[in-house]
Amino acid sequence: MADEKKYVLAIDQGTTSSRAIVFDHSGQIVETGQMEHEQIFPKAGWVEHDPKEIWKNVREVVSLALSRANLTHRDIAAVGITNQRETTVVWDKNTGEPVYNAIVWQDTRTAKIVDELGGSEGQDKYKDKVGLPLATYFSGPKVKWILDNVDGAREKAEAGDLIFGNTDSWVVWNMTGGKDGGVHVTDVTNASRTMLMNLDTLTWNEDIAGDMGIPVSMLPEIRSSSEVYGEGREGGFVPGVPIAGILGDQQAATFGQACFEVGMAKNTYGTGNFVLINTGTEPVPSKNGLLTTVAYKIGDADAVYALEGSIAVTGSLVQWLRDNLGIIKDAPEIEKLAETVDDNGGAYFVPAFSGLFAPYWKSDARGALVGLTRYVNKGHIARAVLEATAFQTREVVDAMNADSGVDLTELKVDGGMVANELLMQFQADILGVPVVRPKVAETTALGAAYAAGIAVGFWSGEQDVIDNWAEDKRWEPQLDEAERERTYRLWKKAVTKTFDWVDDDVQ
Repeated sequence: MADEKKYVLAIDQGTTSSRAIVFDHSGQIVETGQMEHEQIFPKAGWVEHDPKEIWKNVREVVSLALSRANLTHRDIAAVGITNQRETTVVWDKNTGEPVYNAIVWQDTRTAKIVDELGGSEGQDKYKDKVGLPLATYFSGPKVKWILDNVDGAREKAEAGDLIFGNTDSWVVWNMTGGKDGGVHVTDVTNASRTMLMNLDTLTWNEDIAGDMGIPVSMLPEIRSSSEVYGEGREGGFVPGVPIAGILGDQQAATFGQACFEVGMAKNTYGTGNFVLINTGTEPVPSKNGLLTTVAYKIGDADAVYALEGSIAVTGSLVQWLRDNLGIIKDAPEIEKLAETVDDNGGAYFVPAFSGLFAPYWKSDARGALVGLTRYVNKGHIARAVLEATAFQTREVVDAMNADSGVDLTELKVDGGMVANELLMQFQADILGVPVVRPKVAETTALGAAYAAGIAVGFWSGEQDVIDNWAEDKRWEPQLDEAERERTYRLWKKAVTKTFDWVDDDVQ
């Protein structure tokens, strides 16, 4: 097969944009297409996307990538899909129409639902079964919100007309025919982010679905991350091509970074930051505010698990500085601005815009910029913005070291912000371990491509991924221990200033 079809296509349906990337057999990027979609903020704390706009953009970026590479669907061996996880779409399987906008992972409107579900048992009520605390982050409570608040939705759901999925399921269903025979599936990594899947058996937990008032008929079939789910149909630009890989974006990056051994970890710097460490074929419960999640499952092989530290706001803080404050004109400019000063001038920026994720899980926290004096200028604020990403990563890595009993020896990094050398150096400084960037920084799309290619024999297995991975640059820690711990201590103090900000009468 690899002789005639020399490429695999990955679709990366992300939080801010959808991308299609064509990869060759050596894991190199041939061509890309990318389109941003609208971020909809109906109220403070609410974040939505239009699922129809996302599907339209997916079709366009696939077409763009193929035409730029001068290829057609006949050149593509398989399609892999990776996606923003937890972002929730509920749609009518008979018409293909969403009943409401997609509710995005960052959205906090389900705070009251989450409190009610926890009751006297609190946020750890389901943790031993699903590996996740009760939090606004996950899909289950978002489905409940839609069924509770959209006119007629609950009746339609109970009649079997509505189905739910994260954006992976939405894209696959549409690509494989939509209302005319679309395949309603998800993979174990996405299912593990809903709060509805048993981690040990990789099956839906009907009791928890019942607690949330979600008919089991709405849920997609759970499959492995690497198998043929169906074929593309007309209208998706890949007719007849096997759709053969699905991985949630952070798991896809872990796969693309070749983190196949226990103790290997990667950090993706995107809208938020996500650190995953491979814990092997047994789920490891967290005592330190991390999530237990499925890393990947290749066909019939055992599932591999991970501990994850999810940080809500990192790259989106740079966007906020650009769009809301106008301090920079484009994202790369932040590095130049931060380089105009030698340090943060005593300023610390804790971006708890949608509460704090790992390791705190406080949805009532809000952002704070502290330590200000008249000495602080916009250069210091730019540096504080970048340092916030590194400090939050350190908190998560400390929790990982405690949970796994293994101290991280190096951190593989990927995502948009790894082009920022100032940030990468500070990340190594504050962690006290080397930070390593691969040659192909688009590891999320690459991981989905590998999963799909392995399923159809285009690649033979994980060893091909390991062989294709190559180091681009490494940053060694340069900060002395006393300064590292002093600045980190002040960061931890700054974080406490964000707690318990939202009162009952404040939305």
